[in-house]
Amino acid sequence: MSDSVLAAIIAGTATLSASLLQLRSALLREAASRSGAGGSRRKKRLQLIILVVVVGAAAVSGFALSQWLTNGERAAQSVMQRELQARVAELSRTAGELELTRGSARAEIETGVLRRIGTDGVAVTATLAACRPALLSATAGATTVAGAAGEAAPPAGGCSESEANALTLCATIPGNATVIEVALFSRPAESDAAWSASRVLPGQESGQARFAEKYTESAPEAGVRQVCQGFAHWSDHARAVRVVVRYSLQV
Repeated sequence: MSDSVLAAIIAGTATLSASLLQLRSALLREAASRSGAGGSRRKKRLQLIILVVVVGAAAVSGFALSQWLTNGERAAQSVMQRELQARVAELSRTAGELELTRGSARAEIETGVLRRIGTDGVAVTATLAACRPALLSATAGATTVAGAAGEAAPPAGGCSESEANALTLCATIPGNATVIEVALFSRPAESDAAWSASRVLPGQESGQARFAEKYTESAPEAGVRQVCQGFAHWSDHARAVRVVVRYSLQV
């Protein structure tokens, strides 16, 4: 129960109590003066009726006052509730806008990073071991190639091209990217030369090794795809290779 309603009830109770006390006093005075004249008796009875009316009016007024205060409090609570709901809705809207702004800013940052990576290029590097010829074995005083009797021995410099070690290097790029360039590099594994001085063309033989003439692309999957370049190596020296894929992002 609110303080205003409680105050109204207390005020009504006090008024009713005072009225009852006055009624009791009036009744006592009427009992004492019963022996008086008839006109005086009628006068006392009129006073009693007036007192009852006053008591009833006080009770009705107290109840009406409590209802009025209660309705006022309800109206104030409704106003506060509407204001609170409006603020909650505003906060929710602001949080949604902030989340959208954050997501947009994050997407712009990620796109900028991917563009920069595309300009610099996605590099894939690998090292291939030397290609060894088949082992030689002596049989009945004659030297032959194990597993290939009667055939000529392979070149002293390593394997033949048909026996080359094969490798495929793949770079991962965004699924909506457009390949601008696939740069190829090859050098001896022990070399300290810069990669820029070791660039080769697709299909060009260099140090008993060569890249494939064309690169291949996989279908986009999970937002990315792969650009792959084949490489063959038949030298008796280890070799380091590098593929750099540069791309641009579609808007």
